[in-house]
Amino acid sequence: MIELSDTQKELLNIVQWSFPVCERPFEAIGEKMGLSEEKVIEELRIVKEENILRQLSAIFDTRMLGYQSALIAAKYDDDQIEEAASIINQHPGVSHNYKRNNDYNLWYTIAVPPSEKIEDHIALLHHKTGSKVTRQLPTLKLYKIGVKLDMTGETKPDSKSEVLAHEKPERKPDMEVPTFSEKELAIIRELQEDLPLVPRPFGAMAFEAQCGEDEILSAIEEFKEKKYMRRFAAVMNHRHAGFKANAMGVWAVPEDDCEEIGPKMAGFSQVSHCYKRPTYSDWPYTIFTMVHGKNAGECEQTIDAIANETDIREYELLWSIKEYKKVRIR
Repeated sequence: MIELSDTQKELLNIVQWSFPVCERPFEAIGEKMGLSEEKVIEELRIVKEENILRQLSAIFDTRMLGYQSALIAAKYDDDQIEEAASIINQHPGVSHNYKRNNDYNLWYTIAVPPSEKIEDHIALLHHKTGSKVTRQLPTLKLYKIGVKLDMTGETKPDSKSEVLAHEKPERKPDMEVPTFSEKELAIIRELQEDLPLVPRPFGAMAFEAQCGEDEILSAIEEFKEKKYMRRFAAVMNHRHAGFKANAMGVWAVPEDDCEEIGPKMAGFSQVSHCYKRPTYSDWPYTIFTMVHGKNAGECEQTIDAIANETDIREYELLWSIKEYKKVRIR
């Protein structure tokens, strides 16, 4: 890993939090930072080559596009888990797959298109991997979704911040599946690709999608307005960016208190994901919070701050022991 300069840290914050969607976005960033367009592109190329910046692309809301998705918790014997993870990773709808320190030791997320039944896919993976128990944990209420790693180090483990509109998209059990034209589909596919580091990157994307630059810029605004797309932003490689620890706090919040407690938990800056999920006889936890830190101690400080703020004392901290898969759903 390279030692990031202050300029690189500020730049990485900007591309995560407020990437400008315009003809010359790197020029716009440069004007904000007092840098030339060429310097912004050069610095981004460096952090990409160092695998700190994973990619710049559109972040679509799979539910708004008609996809069904769920978090899955499964139990395996120690000698099963590696093979099970390998089988699960082959599913194109699995985006995240982690080993965690719990009896439910394999956790993965899965999404399937509108024409499929998610239960069928989960059942197939359950049987193919020989899972002892598989629990489906879909989102019942979303309080926050949005990974933003503060590269400057100014955000403290107990800091709070406003949850922005794009960080709490609407979720309904039955959402109408949108219909797209062939041109719109081509644009959606292209916007999932990594933004090229050239002066007019959306023009380059428009060429690949066989449309005009103005059409792709208009489509981005329309997709955001219709909530199909949450934002256009950077995706970081957490560990290479210095955030080596992440933990999932699972909280036994009483059902009647979730609507009060959930937003409070989401209001902590280091919480990137906050959901309400179903419970089971052996799983009493209603609210899930994902936290990131440069080390385990920072994650624990955030969890302690949440517990003190909400007075919820029945919880577990599930650490990511091994990452088997982390990709974007295409």
